[in-house]
Amino acid sequence: MHSTAVARTACAALLAALLAGCSTQAEIAAPPRIARVAQVEANSVQGVEVYPGDVHARHESGLGFRVSGKINARKVDVGAHVRNGQVLATIDPRDLELAQASAQATLASAEAAYQLARSEHDRYKTLSDKRFVSQFDLEAKTNALAAAKAHVTEARAALDTARNQANYAELRADADGVITAVSAEAGQVVGAGQVVMTLAHDGPKEVEISVPEQAIAQLEVGAEAAVELWTESGTLQQARVREIAPDADSTTRTYRVRVAFAEDASGARLGQTARVYFTSAGNEHQVRVPLSALYEKDGEPAIWLVDPNTSKVHLTAVELQNYGESGALINNGLESESWIVTAGVHRLREGEVINPIDDLNRRVTF
Repeated sequence: MHSTAVARTACAALLAALLAGCSTQAEIAAPPRIARVAQVEANSVQGVEVYPGDVHARHESGLGFRVSGKINARKVDVGAHVRNGQVLATIDPRDLELAQASAQATLASAEAAYQLARSEHDRYKTLSDKRFVSQFDLEAKTNALAAAKAHVTEARAALDTARNQANYAELRADADGVITAVSAEAGQVVGAGQVVMTLAHDGPKEVEISVPEQAIAQLEVGAEAAVELWTESGTLQQARVREIAPDADSTTRTYRVRVAFAEDASGARLGQTARVYFTSAGNEHQVRVPLSALYEKDGEPAIWLVDPNTSKVHLTAVELQNYGESGALINNGLESESWIVTAGVHRLREGEVINPIDDLNRRVTF
């Protein structure tokens, strides 16, 4: 009995010790959650939009034969520099030559018929003067002569057309430039007007970019920009918006914008990658924040504000204007130089104390 009582006492003491240990562990406060923070700046400071694009010639031509036929020779390759009037490709001319010969024979027949009609008219005119034929017969020969003359004119025009079409068997460059694409090869049958090659004309070069719907209203023709070629990182060239597409692409829902270099861009190569920078006028009451800082409160956009005195976070609703590559533009709800959470926003709770760090994972002291 004595040993049983001792055992019960030991078990109770052990259980009490375990419970005391658990309560001690629960009373230890969890360390503040680490969150990345940043100080917002006015849009007038950060109002720069960046769009990727590539270099194009200002004028590009899709070249094709004006008649249908089978290509029998292609004389240039992609990348070749050609001169105005240079032969680029040819099609089999035999059918065109036969059509020309047929038109020439038709003209000869029409001219012979015209000579016959003229002879008949002159004879009837003489007989009419001597009162051997009626005026009606003379008028019939006069009309026949006019019809024969019209047939000659028609046949001569058909011959000119056939000669032109025979010349169309050669595809020639319409300007000095570089062949940037070839879409047909020798042996292929092509239709009239089908694009066979693409020619980028020598002269001014531009950068083509795609601008989203929410940002296109901020651009206008003549707006200043800066272009940075991928191979010349850090070097900005002055440029201006020359053309803005009137409608959006049906697939990407973006607008095509052409930005022309303000000065000679001989160093830019066709197809080269470039970045185009636009500086927004900005509004001192607007701020731009990283996209990762956006959260949601009651179905509306919100931002976690950090109290510099207590390091506590508070969720604040904001008015969002638009998105961009450089971040989201906020109209109302934030003030310049406020501290916000820029990463880890989905793990925070209202009033929670955080351990703030910057983009380099360094401790932030407010």
